[in-house]
Amino acid sequence: MPRTRIDQKSAAPWWADAVIYQVYIRSFADGNGDGIGDIAGLRARLPYLQELGVDALWINPWYPSPMADGGYDVADYRAIEPAFGTLAEAEELIAEAHTFGMRVVLDIVPNHTSDQHPWFREALTAAPGSPERERYVFRDGRGTDGDQPPNDWRSRFGGPAWTRITEPDGSPGQWYLHLFASQQPDLNWANREVRDEFESILRFWFDRGVDGFRIDVAHGLVKDPALPDLGIPADALFEHERHREHHPHWDQDGVHEIYQEWRKIADSYAGDRVFVAEAHVRDDRLANYLRPDELHTAFNFPYLKCSWEPKAMREVIDRGVTALAEVGAPPTWVLSNHDVPRHVTRYGRSDTSTHEHDTAGGGTDLELGTRRARAAALLTLALPGGAYVYQGEELGLWEVEDLPEEVLADPTWERSGHTVRGRDGCRVPLPWSGLDGPFGFGPKGTKPWLPQPAEWKSLTAQAQSGIPWSMLELYRSALRLRREQPGFGSGTLRWLTTPEGVLAFERSPVLRCAVNFSGEPYPLPKNWGVLLASERLTNGHLPPDTTVWLWGGGALAGRA
Repeated sequence: MPRTRIDQKSAAPWWADAVIYQVYIRSFADGNGDGIGDIAGLRARLPYLQELGVDALWINPWYPSPMADGGYDVADYRAIEPAFGTLAEAEELIAEAHTFGMRVVLDIVPNHTSDQHPWFREALTAAPGSPERERYVFRDGRGTDGDQPPNDWRSRFGGPAWTRITEPDGSPGQWYLHLFASQQPDLNWANREVRDEFESILRFWFDRGVDGFRIDVAHGLVKDPALPDLGIPADALFEHERHREHHPHWDQDGVHEIYQEWRKIADSYAGDRVFVAEAHVRDDRLANYLRPDELHTAFNFPYLKCSWEPKAMREVIDRGVTALAEVGAPPTWVLSNHDVPRHVTRYGRSDTSTHEHDTAGGGTDLELGTRRARAAALLTLALPGGAYVYQGEELGLWEVEDLPEEVLADPTWERSGHTVRGRDGCRVPLPWSGLDGPFGFGPKGTKPWLPQPAEWKSLTAQAQSGIPWSMLELYRSALRLRREQPGFGSGTLRWLTTPEGVLAFERSPVLRCAVNFSGEPYPLPKNWGVLLASERLTNGHLPPDTTVWLWGGGALAGRA
């Protein structure tokens, strides 16, 4: 059962220690057999998510979209993509999730719209300097004929961050900014009309019972009006300098005024509405987004990117906790999402810190990666604060690195000149049941929008349910114990002194977690009981690449 009814009051807001399940709706469950996940499929799986034990759902964009970037190119922020369902179905889902004790967090995409959004279509037919164009970032080009981009900025998906339009009279025209795909024109957040529109969008969904928003590219809304060059070579494929000081289009101070206004809107609604920021910024800048009058939480990307190595893990955890303590914000922890390789695959690579999607399956030990993923799950769920689970993590799914080129849909594939495969490998539809495709993703005979590996027949939810030591039952047990044990969730941790290669910390006087990163078994104290372990223990020892939760009395080791 869920931790609490969502209408009950508690000392801390629900999001301070929530476990939130990320739904990439296109790949979650297909209710009508067209090969695309939808609201009907999600509603049918709500009992599964309740049994899993999560507190909330984060749903990736479900708005009308041409799908140039998997839904992050939004054409209408107040409606539902017809392939996913209707607005009425969305409202029913929100209400139904609440009856199951789960909250609903939506994605909001404020940095850019689709090029099919009515605003951008109006801008294309309007004159330079018109109110319609002022909603976006249009500029004249450089060079004698204006045939060069206004500056040297690069798209995150490859190539220039500018595209030139043809004016209504047929002449070569201005350029518009798109920090992502060319089908995703950047909005001009210096324009009051843009700000008013998004404040209205927030209210639209809050009025329908939504409990919060994950803010896409939260660090990118405001641009330096001078549009200065970055000094990037003209042949550079991507722009990789997001953390440079005084970046002209990332982490500009002006974003904080926007979020102060958003926070006032959230606080005007009952029920602890929440914002979570996708903010790729330096550690010393993240807390700026989480001040008491701004956003509530933010993803911990250094933890997501951290190598499977004890010193690096401890440093990242310490920074994640201490950096936010000064503003009173809880940390959040995440291992995978829709933008990075699944961590079963990453942890099975020789370099466990790499997040490239174009390895084409080379050098991945999936058995090792799965073992480490199990250990990482228990480590993550034992840390103070909240946690995110990307759909399929609980099944132990790996990155599909051998998708046929003809099915690749990620814009990086095209914009890189077919040199970088992109993110489709972590977005393959989930396997639910059966021995053959579509593995219950949709009705029999459904052809999923991306093909599923035949090997996933052993990883379906049906195949793992009730099976001791399966990944699914590990997650179910961990989430149940996390709810039952008062030492987990919010609060603090205290590190314990351990041999090199082992991390251990105390969450309460009777609740501890130990992780063995070393290649040798680690002896556990005899006067502590085992609450849960990611692998079978041998003769009272913690095997390599294994995590254990301990309870009882005595000391695991001296405190550091």
